[in-house]
Amino acid sequence: MLSLLENQGHMKKPQPLNITREQITALDDSLLELLAKRKLLSLEVARSKEVDIRPIRDTLREKQLLSRLVEQGRSQGLDPHFVTSLYQSIIEDSVLHQQAFLHGRANPELQKQQYCVAYLGARGSYSYLAANRYCLRRQVEMLDLGCRNFDEVVHAVEAGHADYGFLPIENTSSGSINEVYDVLQHTNLAIIGETTIEVGHCLLAKTGINIAEIETIYAHPQPLTQCSRFLSQHPNIKLEYCASSADAMEKVATSQLTNVAAIGSQEGGALYQLESLQNNLANQDINQSRFIVVARKAVDVPTQLPAKTTLIMATGQKPGALVNALLILKSQQLNMSKLESRPIPGTPWEEMFYLDIDANIKSVEMQTAIQQLEKITRFIKVLGCYPCETVKPTQLSQQQLLIEPDTSKSDTPSPVQNHKMQINCKHLQLGQQQTNQLYRVSPVNESSLLPQLTQLQQQGAQAIICRQPEANEFTWQQVKTACDQLGLVLIVEINDLQQLEQAQSSADMLYICAEQMYNRVLLNAIGQIYKPVIVPRHKNASIDELIAAVNTVQQQGNQQIILADNQISILTDHHLPLLLESGQLQPQQLTLVDGIIHN
Repeated sequence: MLSLLENQGHMKKPQPLNITREQITALDDSLLELLAKRKLLSLEVARSKEVDIRPIRDTLREKQLLSRLVEQGRSQGLDPHFVTSLYQSIIEDSVLHQQAFLHGRANPELQKQQYCVAYLGARGSYSYLAANRYCLRRQVEMLDLGCRNFDEVVHAVEAGHADYGFLPIENTSSGSINEVYDVLQHTNLAIIGETTIEVGHCLLAKTGINIAEIETIYAHPQPLTQCSRFLSQHPNIKLEYCASSADAMEKVATSQLTNVAAIGSQEGGALYQLESLQNNLANQDINQSRFIVVARKAVDVPTQLPAKTTLIMATGQKPGALVNALLILKSQQLNMSKLESRPIPGTPWEEMFYLDIDANIKSVEMQTAIQQLEKITRFIKVLGCYPCETVKPTQLSQQQLLIEPDTSKSDTPSPVQNHKMQINCKHLQLGQQQTNQLYRVSPVNESSLLPQLTQLQQQGAQAIICRQPEANEFTWQQVKTACDQLGLVLIVEINDLQQLEQAQSSADMLYICAEQMYNRVLLNAIGQIYKPVIVPRHKNASIDELIAAVNTVQQQGNQQIILADNQISILTDHHLPLLLESGQLQPQQLTLVDGIIHN
């Protein structure tokens, strides 16, 4: 004991905490200065691209940059995932600033020092936060005009009282906002932009109030829908609907009662001197709202910017009318990222369709598609073409993130020579000729779940491909708990977006239903979830169609792709080198199921 105390006495005494904090503050100040300088240099890049008419993004350059920074950071003791996440945010900010700069240069007549912006609610509402972010990115002053409803927002812009109007169009948790689609049917305003914000719902109340004291919650209907799971845990609390989140916060702030609260953002609550009793109330961990920006005049979108075109059309009551319209988009190789239908007032059983298409209105493909659609639709109108502000993060492969580079070998194998990748998920190893037993199951109820899985595990199952439960008597988390108890990998079979939203947090891996390998919307969504995904070939699909499905997932960032075939016979080891040699597939983490899928 005496020896230990002596050693501790000789240990170097740390410097005073206040000095360490001052040093950290100085470093933070330097980091901000460097980020500001980097931002100015990124605008110089935009000026160069304006002259050369080059695409705003250079994904090859971004991957090379990330790869170098990850390797350099690793040598300095920095976690590769942290470095990747940090620079993904920096790259996203740089891309959006470059887009805003080039978009402004293409529309000089619209450039002003300040804009009057109409939005739903008052200061502190989510619409206010979205509008403020949009103007800050363009470095213009925002004169805000709060409105009571969506009709008032549109009327303010139509009448010239506001330059822009902000309308929430969809949320990742509660889906599309139908009232906005209905408003768009009856206006001549053009969509000129979009922005997406993280929606962090908090329970806000006056200082010093405990959550157990709350008897009434004020909120807009949308947040109430998005926080239904939290509210179900407090069934005795009364719910009061408000016109906006700002209206809800104002009611709490001005109320003489202390047992009331509002659902809103922490940033908005600060404007009303409210504090958060509980954060992260939304049903989903990732809760985002997308807003569109409307103005009296359409804008010009430079061809090097990623663009969206939104249009509405009525096909008439003819068999296959919508399918025929969508086939026109397919023939022009146009990706439709959203399709929404709304009833036409005064015309029973007939609908108006809203489409978001990932293309510039000036492109040959888009012009050709519109000309052909005009011939087969009863009505069609372009609502606007605008820059797409969804920046897909550049991804590195798992090997680049997790495996130290081998500097002992000077020769770099070609992608084809190195095609036998391996994907590890817990104890399950796919690739490198590992043999696995995968079993499809369809749970019926909670009581039979554990015995069913136990029997499969005794038969040699290493993983289960779980279909959608036939009853809502239990949750995916209960399936996950049972699998963990038995040491089974849970692979969730995905057939639509709703299933993906419900199961993604519990799944170890994902399995796309073979029938959905043509569903680009679903493939895009799965590509943004960075978990290993099995892509099976439909029995009637060609290899080229399989390649197209894999590419769709990879282009969204997910590189952990496993190829499969319903019969496990078409895709054998000799096919993969041929696919890679064709140059149509990326080799990162691309492997085959070396095993049997039991139905």
